[in-house]
Amino acid sequence: MKVRFYGVRGSVPTPGSRTVRYGGNTVCVDVRLADGTVLILDGGTGIRELGAELVKQELHRAPLHVLLTHLHWDHILGLPFFAPVYRKESVIRIHPLGTDLQQIALRDRKLFDGVHFPIRAADLPAHFDFIESSMEDQRIGSAVIRRIALNHPGGAQGYRIDDADGKSLCYLTDNELSPPGPVTTSLDALARFSEEADLVIHDAQYLDEDMPTKHGWGHSTIDDVLRLGSKASAKHLVLFHHDPERDDDALDHIGHRANEWLREKGSSTRASVAREGWSLDL
Repeated sequence: MKVRFYGVRGSVPTPGSRTVRYGGNTVCVDVRLADGTVLILDGGTGIRELGAELVKQELHRAPLHVLLTHLHWDHILGLPFFAPVYRKESVIRIHPLGTDLQQIALRDRKLFDGVHFPIRAADLPAHFDFIESSMEDQRIGSAVIRRIALNHPGGAQGYRIDDADGKSLCYLTDNELSPPGPVTTSLDALARFSEEADLVIHDAQYLDEDMPTKHGWGHSTIDDVLRLGSKASAKHLVLFHHDPERDDDALDHIGHRANEWLREKGSSTRASVAREGWSLDL
């Protein structure tokens, strides 16, 4: 399994000199399975560069599988600029969302309604397949995909990808591990879902000092994410969905502090801060 980060920022794109090392595009992750199948996790502004790369490699001719966590703007803003949607030979398979309301909005393709974007859905040359499945487990290419509901306003879902080569990835964003109201999925349940995964990518937008102002906004504090990664015995934990106010130096500090925290707890998990353009071979 190969993983490449095309967007790592949360909430809003943050271009500029303060974010040049970690990147300013909103979330998008490219996953290549053992059999070469392309999975695209979220469609933030980072998907524009991914689309250009897929067309350059002519991979847009094979089915592209898009797995969205939810429909907040920072997760779909790049879709109108995803080059394969303008190629008639492209087949884009959109997999189910976590709520009926989100699923209706997705099928209606409101982003391409002539109001939010000048090109209408009916004028897009690509072929779109909207996959219908209520099953917990779903096979895509060489992998089995599982979904889990997350703690986020309006609803969101996370994914576990278990590939035929034995490698596993969990993608859990946007998720508040300690929400102020009812808990959709507990930290313990998410730890079981992520147990011994090779790579866990988790929303780590906030610091403890950002609270209580941001309590209930649907994103986790870094310490909560470290507790999850350690409890799940994840091999590699990647902190993701960075706050737009966080510059490169602040993210450097977060990375150092995260690994100190894990060492102090005697955890075998190692932590990294996601950066745009970073590639991993699992």
